[in-house]
Amino acid sequence: PGALRSPRASGPHCGAGAAGPGSNMSGSEARSVALLLLLAGFCLSDAADTPAPTTSTETTSQQTPVSILGSTGSDYATHSTGASNTTEDAKALTEKNPVLEVIKYNITVKESDKAVEENITLVQPTILELLCTIDTNPSPDRATIEVTWKLGNTTIREDNATKDEHQSIWRTLYMAEIKNRTQLGSYTCVFKTKKKTEGRFNVQVPEIGGKSKSLISYEGDSVVMSCNSGKYVPFDWVWYTMNGSEQAVINDTLRPEKYHVYSKTPNVTKLKVMGLTEKDGGFYWCEAVFLQLGESRGNAFLKVLTYMAPLKPFLAIAAEVIILVALIFIYEVYTKKKEPIAEGEKEFEQTEQLKSEDSNGVENSTTRHRKV
Repeated sequence: PGALRSPRASGPHCGAGAAGPGSNMSGSEARSVALLLLLAGFCLSDAADTPAPTTSTETTSQQTPVSILGSTGSDYATHSTGASNTTEDAKALTEKNPVLEVIKYNITVKESDKAVEENITLVQPTILELLCTIDTNPSPDRATIEVTWKLGNTTIREDNATKDEHQSIWRTLYMAEIKNRTQLGSYTCVFKTKKKTEGRFNVQVPEIGGKSKSLISYEGDSVVMSCNSGKYVPFDWVWYTMNGSEQAVINDTLRPEKYHVYSKTPNVTKLKVMGLTEKDGGFYWCEAVFLQLGESRGNAFLKVLTYMAPLKPFLAIAAEVIILVALIFIYEVYTKKKEPIAEGEKEFEQTEQLKSEDSNGVENSTTRHRKV
């Protein structure tokens, strides 16, 4: 048989030809040459399929998800007011912090002495787009209204609210990057109109349910205290108790016979205290940790009683009854002893009176006899 020939192997790139029927090669040599030609063809095929390297660079961008809470549904992001604090700043912040979510809130106020408030609850670092809108009637004859943004009592920005082209309203926008607990608080927009008009965004971590509970239990029993963070899931839960005048972290792994911390859902934590004594009474705190934003606490007060404690009121009542009965008995005895003495004195007085009457009667009869 003739030698095997690869279609890719024939050509000027291989540098060797296959043996034909008229060659002087033996069968084994022809097979070896055919095998070499086949391998060379595969090498040339791989080299042709491999793309040449390029020097161009590819730019990628990451899109940050945006969820809108508390907005009116209008695309108010286009009505930016500040030269440096606009929606463009939001894009810059998201590019700088691609993991932070942007949440929008909107407050509409009217000229009034009463501030309009919006509560914002955060569980993780977030970029807030805070929009304040003022609707004045009658409309002032000017294009802008001066606005001051404050965090607490600290002024963080001076701005001019711009007028909407189609409506008699003015808007001011502030981008707040909430990354730690120092940036929580009340963000207030103050419009400098005839009446001091304010809109306030209260930014805080979730409040803990079950605050200021009072529990009563008895020595030797067990008690379970619980805290919950509602629909929000904290990063971690920590329990504290009083150790003298200081707060101490409860570690149930070090004292499993005394404490047991557990939960069925991430937004609920429970503490079981076993083998209660009077020393276990006092305040207990549960603390929910929300990443860099800080903590939120709930507390409970535990009062540990002895089993004699419920009997104390009954014992006090019984003692009062016994004392009252004793006083009545003593009075009765004293009264009964006094009655015979009074009767004897009365008989003695009656006897003396009779004797006196008898003597008087004798004297009177003697006098009558003498007169006769």
